[in-house]
Amino acid sequence: MLTLRHHALIVALVTALFLPGRASLPPFDRDEPRYMEASAQMLRSGDFVDVRFQDQPRYLQPAGIYWLEAAAVAATGTLRSREVWAYRLPTLLAVVLSVLLTARMGATLFGPTAGLLGALMLAVSVLMTAEGRLATIDSCLLAAIMTLQTALLRAWSDRDSSRRTPSGVAALYWAALGVGLMLKGPVALIPAFGTPLALAVVERRVGWWRRLRPAWGVPLMLLIVLPWCVAIALRSHGLFFSRAVGTNFLGKVASGQQAHGLPPGTHLLAFAVAFWPGSLFAAMAIPFVWLRRRSAPVRFLLCWIVPHWLVFELIATKLPHYVLPAYPAIALLAAAAVAQPGGWRRPEAGWARALLASYGLLWLAIGLVLAAAGPVLLWRLQHELSPVAILIPVLSMPLLLLSAVLLLRRRVQDGLLSVCGAAVIIYFGLFTAVLPHLDAIWLSPRIARTVALVRPCPDSVLASASFSEPSLVFLAGQDTRLVNAPAAADFLSGDRRCGLALVGSRDEAAFRARAAADTLAVRQLALVEGINYSNGRRLSLKLFRAAP
Repeated sequence: MLTLRHHALIVALVTALFLPGRASLPPFDRDEPRYMEASAQMLRSGDFVDVRFQDQPRYLQPAGIYWLEAAAVAATGTLRSREVWAYRLPTLLAVVLSVLLTARMGATLFGPTAGLLGALMLAVSVLMTAEGRLATIDSCLLAAIMTLQTALLRAWSDRDSSRRTPSGVAALYWAALGVGLMLKGPVALIPAFGTPLALAVVERRVGWWRRLRPAWGVPLMLLIVLPWCVAIALRSHGLFFSRAVGTNFLGKVASGQQAHGLPPGTHLLAFAVAFWPGSLFAAMAIPFVWLRRRSAPVRFLLCWIVPHWLVFELIATKLPHYVLPAYPAIALLAAAAVAQPGGWRRPEAGWARALLASYGLLWLAIGLVLAAAGPVLLWRLQHELSPVAILIPVLSMPLLLLSAVLLLRRRVQDGLLSVCGAAVIIYFGLFTAVLPHLDAIWLSPRIARTVALVRPCPDSVLASASFSEPSLVFLAGQDTRLVNAPAAADFLSGDRRCGLALVGSRDEAAFRARAAADTLAVRQLALVEGINYSNGRRLSLKLFRAAP
């Protein structure tokens, strides 16, 4: 089993891996700044029931993530300074917990080596690397799901022994489910109940479920969830549930929302990138999993993966992070095949070897693209050659190619460690030497800094007519107006002493026409140019105030 030293090492390494970029990267549009601003408004207003973004109710999911972020900001005293790292603290803690529980679960099922390798694959996966740095729900949801699955594994493992499952394990399961429901509503029920239901179908036995004490466990879960549910139902007159469940949750099942409607199989296709570099090792583990599909550890993980994956392949709306809760189980199956003697065997069928070789070439190409992405982005967007950024491919590509050679020589574990080393170099370089320095795409921070420098009054409010990303509201202030060009002119006309307007070149004619109709003379204070990465448009934004 894992020792205290193992646990300390995991915590230290995961923290070091996920710290870069946490403070230096601005809010990433569009979802993250909405969570940040809503959490900040929660603290300012003292209203911890009705979540709002500016003056609009945010009835998409329960208040759990906003409570976590508000608590982190309050504890660090960073509300007025708008420090992004404070809002991202819950995510960091969630990532550490998820990786730690993955290692513990893997050690329980397959031994310490498999647990550590599975935790490593999860930690360096592309999707985990991205989600683990954002102040959004999914990393925290993963931590809650990992907690309840750990408790579920203990109860299920006790089913054939005389060992009594402690009541604390049951309490952990139901409490974690309650937290999951407060984070993302009914989504948490899919792994929480999908895994035991799948086990019941496969094993044709359900008696072990009583070890989780549902008689008092369900009330414990409801005790966590119901108070806020009753409060928001009364406050919103039922509107929260009609929007969050009816429109947001069920709407995603029936149709693709926000242009994310995609056919079944999309998550499987995206897996090669989303779980890189572990995706190839997961593919290589398929024969191992098939041969041992009736063994208890493999059966438990398959009953975790299959229901969750199928549900999100079948619903219309598809985003990569929807299947993140299945990644720890996939990582452990892949790690078990790598760690156990004779775990990996080359497929016997010619078509299977050809398919695996093709997937390996795709995997290698993805790695090479990721390694080269940093300096290429800096050059393409800003015509900048950064010696530090160039070190990313220089240091990571040899490890990546070495991994491919080691895999061809069937030294699978060494190949895994080599490519994980390459991934760490790539991520560290991207989040320290590349992304924070891509000024061309970080329009909101530059606009907010410019407004702070030229504002005519300490309490000047900005009306933005051509750039309406949520990050601007978070960085420039809650009162920022997101309007059209005529409305921006009207705003300046109504606040000629202190008001500011941000207008793009495409909307300037309409802005000046309305200003003329309002008998308003305007003066340009600054120009901000760059790329709106949310839609790929190049923008030339002018900052105006009313002329004296």
